[in-house]
Amino acid sequence: MSGNRELLESTLARTASEDRAALIAYLPGGFPTVDGGIAAVKAAVAGGADVIEVGLPHSDPVLDGPVIQTADDIALRGGVKIADIMRTVRETHEATGAPILVMTYWNPIDRYGVERFTAELAEAGGAGCILPDLPVQESALWREHAEKHGLATVFVVAPSSKDARLAAITAAGSGFVYASSLMGVTGTRESVGEQAQDLVRRTRATTDLPVCVGIGVSTADHARQVAGFADGVIVGSAFVKRMLDAPDEAAGLAAVQALAGELAEGVRKR
Repeated sequence: MSGNRELLESTLARTASEDRAALIAYLPGGFPTVDGGIAAVKAAVAGGADVIEVGLPHSDPVLDGPVIQTADDIALRGGVKIADIMRTVRETHEATGAPILVMTYWNPIDRYGVERFTAELAEAGGAGCILPDLPVQESALWREHAEKHGLATVFVVAPSSKDARLAAITAAGSGFVYASSLMGVTGTRESVGEQAQDLVRRTRATTDLPVCVGIGVSTADHARQVAGFADGVIVGSAFVKRMLDAPDEAAGLAAVQALAGELAEGVRKR
């Protein structure tokens, strides 16, 4: 079975045709439980998320801030495995029809086996992977298997990326480009600044791929601000924080759906 890269591409084309940014929600797989994580993805889509990133919890998350690290720790203590992430992708895609990506560090894929991982992700209906720590110059093996299975390869660019580096990264990627709004780890911020707008401008000069901005986006105002200059708005920590702060799972799911609704409204007002 081929993966759903085309669904991701058509979804981003549709949101652009509606003159708005896409809302991309990140939720860790296996948090608070595997079933709870699946329910959270469904809640985010019900609230208005266009695309979902399912995080594969990792014990050494270099890009993740304290909120997502806390969720990852809960998932890992619960015994989450790659098979659970594949189940999350399959069940949420089948239930919602939304494109589902996996965001993961390279080490778990390397240990699992690239061919096995890409084949299973495609079979589960996944749209692709975001690989924040895989250097483009070392990505040929991954890209070969991802291409074979119809999966997008999303690389991360940062404000520190020089223009030549941006061109190399965007030439190797597919689906969209993940633009990190600032230097540092994930988490909510008071504002998402001019660095992000400049990075989107420089990235667009190298590619026709959609450029989606994440890290620090947490409110409808942030979403509106980013939607003014980016093709997609990526929100993770704010969803996870709502779940961590909720008194029980039902309240957490309601909070995820409500936040998705607020953010979905934000990306439509630009």
